[in-house]
Amino acid sequence: MAITDKIYVKNHRRISSQLDASIPRGAFHGATLDILFSGEGLADLDEATRDRALAFAEDFLDCDCENNPYCGHPERKFISYLLELRAQGFDPDTIVDVMTEDYMLYAYPGDVRSFLDDAIRTLEAVEELADVDGRTEAAAAARERKHELAGR
Repeated sequence: MAITDKIYVKNHRRISSQLDASIPRGAFHGATLDILFSGEGLADLDEATRDRALAFAEDFLDCDCENNPYCGHPERKFISYLLELRAQGFDPDTIVDVMTEDYMLYAYPGDVRSFLDDAIRTLEAVEELADVDGRTEAAAAARERKHELAGR
């Protein structure tokens, strides 16, 4: 299961009530993306919630794909956001706090930890394959990124 399947809208029941529509808990579920992408009912949200919903839409739903928001770019952008937070030195608990502050989203710190561990293992594999293939620059880039994510 992808990490984006484990990212949830904080206070989704209150938001559903304000929108007078049922939305799923998952931030990247179709109905949630539809509401954010179309902007339907966002004016009915309280100011803090609306500001964070608009920030989310601007930061992750901004692409020119014909299938937007179902093109996969929102998920990839969010994954990059999580990896960048880790590269800045944030631990999983703090990453959850930052995403909640930035976008009113949350995840379980253990899920974020597992995601980061998987990312490190993937980079280890990329590094080893690049070494075997004689691609020293790619191996060095993977090694550097791995160290950023591992906090070393």
